[in-house]
Amino acid sequence: MPVPILKQGEMLIASIQSNLNDQDLMQLKDEIAEKVGRFKSRGVVLDVSILDVLDSFATRTLRSIAETARLRGAETVIVGIQPDVAVAMVQLGLTLDGVLTALDFEEGMELLVASIEGSRRGGS
Repeated sequence: MPVPILKQGEMLIASIQSNLNDQDLMQLKDEIAEKVGRFKSRGVVLDVSILDVLDSFATRTLRSIAETARLRGAETVIVGIQPDVAVAMVQLGLTLDGVLTALDFEEGMELLVASIEGSRRGGS
């Protein structure tokens, strides 16, 4: 099932609406990479709050999405990881090292805006 990716100013917002298979995750990665370039986006918010499981492939793909977006010039924040999912990820040794995370969409947007503004000040 395709994930809707919305443009809001300099941001892209992708809200996962249902559990995704591996092919769907790879398609999401490709679409975000393409849209970051097309829209010259500075940030990506990836909402995973609907997911009740993040396996090793999904975790690696989320890290890959964030890294791909960063290489294209956009910072990524993953929002909404459920408590049980976070506990299971830790128990399985799955990490999102180097990827910004936040509790919810609002916090994620604030974190992303602060990160982008910090990059602009540091890069100018």
